[in-house]
Amino acid sequence: MKFASKFAGVTFLLWVLLGCSATEEAHQIPSQTWEGVVFVVEVEPNPVRQGMHEFKILATEPRGKPVHGFIISLRAGEHLAWRQTIQDGLSGVYRRAVNVSAAEAPELQVKIRRKRTDEEVVLNFLLRAPVVLTK
Repeated sequence: MKFASKFAGVTFLLWVLLGCSATEEAHQIPSQTWEGVVFVVEVEPNPVRQGMHEFKILATEPRGKPVHGFIISLRAGEHLAWRQTIQDGLSGVYRRAVNVSAAEAPELQVKIRRKRTDEEVVLNFLLRAPVVLTK
């Protein structure tokens, strides 16, 4: 009986401590529009820190219908190489894992090119969350 009450007390205390601990909030990156297409960036894990992150670019019409037919490349710094995304079927979702360096600004550059044309643009998405150095 004593064991059960001690176990319940320790469990309750653990839940209280976990509930009071500070957690970092996820940062929502503002969307941008190019030629009538809305581009939304999602990142995992969020908030952004130094290291590898999966970026998903969602291309939709303003009403939410998926738009495809783009070649999209990413880089997490002005001096880094472009990395081409993988198109996820015809869903308007493009994804790629990119390394975020502590030395670079917390900005994701997204180069968008329409297939079979020369139309191209580079959109800059601020990741805003500070890059936290890890040991």
